[in-house]
Amino acid sequence: MRELKVIAHIHTDFHYKFGIPRQSGLVEQVQGKIVFEPEYRNPDAVRGLEDFSHIWLLWEFSKARKEDGWSATAAPPRLGGKVRKGVFATRSPYRPNSIGLSSVRLECIEQDEKLGPVLYVSGVDLLDGTPIYDIKPYLAYTDSHPEAVDGFAGEVVDYELKVRFPEELQNILPEEIRGVVTELLRQDPRPKTEEAVDKEYRMYYGDYDIWFHVEEQTAVVHQVIRVADN
Repeated sequence: MRELKVIAHIHTDFHYKFGIPRQSGLVEQVQGKIVFEPEYRNPDAVRGLEDFSHIWLLWEFSKARKEDGWSATAAPPRLGGKVRKGVFATRSPYRPNSIGLSSVRLECIEQDEKLGPVLYVSGVDLLDGTPIYDIKPYLAYTDSHPEAVDGFAGEVVDYELKVRFPEELQNILPEEIRGVVTELLRQDPRPKTEEAVDKEYRMYYGDYDIWFHVEEQTAVVHQVIRVADN
């Protein structure tokens, strides 16, 4: 079998895993920039891709490897992290092959003098620097299945948090990311096996360290620190 080659890396404001949306498209405002490896910077390789609104990314869970190999079962966050399902019935990163799949919106393609074609995408759920194995156009006529059944993932719908974000703390963030941070908190980034009312959590996004705790299903932000200032 031919060896898989990394064709590109994506750059995002997620420098740590905590806080990344659990699925692509959940927080549409989250941006990413895909830069091809030198071997694949031929503009002809993306010719016609600009005509598509969405693309598929096949990528590697580069920071989620288990030393003892894959696990046959996983505890999905949507089930509170307490019920185990078969790994192939989940999107757990701990798989026989650590390959991820994301559907993202293609915002634009820009030609950079040094980097070649650069793809700007939104709705991403990838860590900064994630290696990408392939890019394919999303085809609505065949990839979209309105009649699809979501299994256990569709049975739990009320999992979002309310967000209490004092204005004086919001003002520490650049205006363009305030809504993004609020939506990330709304998705409840806490590990489901560690929920606690009085526990303090820290979520990094870009250059900012956001401190919060959860009370009565509300994420309460109580500190925002610009990392570059420390």
